[in-house]
Amino acid sequence: MNDARATIHPSANIDPSARIAPSAVIGEDVSIGPWTIVGEGVEIGPGTTIASHCVLHGPTRIGCGNRIYPFCSIGDAPQDKKYGGEHTVLEIGDSNTIRESCTLNRGTVQGGGVTRIGHGNWIMAYVHVAHDCLVGDHTIMANGTTLAGHVRVEDHVIFGAFTVVHQFCAIGVHAFTAMGAVIFKDVPPYVTVSGNSAAPHGINAEGLRRHGFDADVIREIRRAYKTLYKQGHALVDAKRLLVAQAESVEEVRTMVDFLQRSERGIVR
Repeated sequence: MNDARATIHPSANIDPSARIAPSAVIGEDVSIGPWTIVGEGVEIGPGTTIASHCVLHGPTRIGCGNRIYPFCSIGDAPQDKKYGGEHTVLEIGDSNTIRESCTLNRGTVQGGGVTRIGHGNWIMAYVHVAHDCLVGDHTIMANGTTLAGHVRVEDHVIFGAFTVVHQFCAIGVHAFTAMGAVIFKDVPPYVTVSGNSAAPHGINAEGLRRHGFDADVIREIRRAYKTLYKQGHALVDAKRLLVAQAESVEEVRTMVDFLQRSERGIVR
């Protein structure tokens, strides 16, 4: 039975067996399947589809046009022993696909209080996104990808199946991880990594081509990769050389900015 005090748009399609909490907000054309539970403080934006047997806890805000498949746990408490029931949130943007049995946890006050998923992400089955992660737009997380707490993922990153990312790591824009990669340090933009512990193996050239990078830019990114990894420079010297290269190549500036922000050091 759904509580009459919940804010439910008349066009929403909610299975009679679903349970909707009093403070939930269900938007226009939302679909909620059998035996799904929508808890207190959950807001679901227009056009989002929640399949059967999902559990959504709040505070959680879900945007428009998302597709959430069966058996997902969305917005439950962080798996952090320091968590003491404080008010923290999970924010999910628009047009994400979240496949079966994914777990996405809320933030912690120590980490800023927010776990955030951007727009247009493709999150495959059994993915775990822990507390305080910040995920950008148009990423792909293949089956079993696991992000520990406080991980930052920039746009267009692709994670191979069963990739594991250590807490507080950052993954740069257009990076690519091979299946089973175990990542303990930051991965710079455009770089492909594999192995345990993950090591660099060139740039994500195919991904860059698919996203419209022209041959000249890819060539400059490859040259920057060689400066960083192939010419025997100490990291401080490689950074200095990349700063000079970035003066004429915006994409290399993206790499330089990432390196300057890195706190854990980079895979090398």
